[in-house]
Amino acid sequence: MSTLDGKRVAMVVAAGFEDSEAIEPKQHLESQGAKVTVIGLQRGTVEGKKGATLEVDATFDEVSVDQFDALVIPGGGSPERLRIHEAPVAFARAFVESGKPVAAICHGPQLLISADVLRGRTVTCVAGIRDDVKNAGATYVDQALVEDGNLITSRIPSDLPQFNEAITRHLAAVASER
Repeated sequence: MSTLDGKRVAMVVAAGFEDSEAIEPKQHLESQGAKVTVIGLQRGTVEGKKGATLEVDATFDEVSVDQFDALVIPGGGSPERLRIHEAPVAFARAFVESGKPVAAICHGPQLLISADVLRGRTVTCVAGIRDDVKNAGATYVDQALVEDGNLITSRIPSDLPQFNEAITRHLAAVASER
């Protein structure tokens, strides 16, 4: 039996996602036994900024937070494309409010900024949006991994080993409802 057997993870993406920040966590979680569902604005193939592709398994209209044990938000251009639509913003907000693990890397916190869930939290992110997270009421820390309650954040692709390990640890602690 693998560490994450039976765990269900939502990964939200749009065109321009940072390839490694989506592909590596997805592969890591699946290798541990988790089922990762890729959620997007529409079904079909979505392409990362360096050419990797993912199949969107479901749209935001087809899913709810109670179907999943954790949320992963890769960076790149994806969060900026998602944050202008209410459904992904509402999904992210509901996930944070549920207390289930939410992991965002690089530009991923942009979606959480739009969901207005960073106020009073401590996070990290890519340097280019650190002022944005501060202006959203968060405390910014420049380190590879920051864990604040159910919120897991990392900065850049080189932080992926710590990011993936933290997701695994938090997810293993979550009692799956199904």
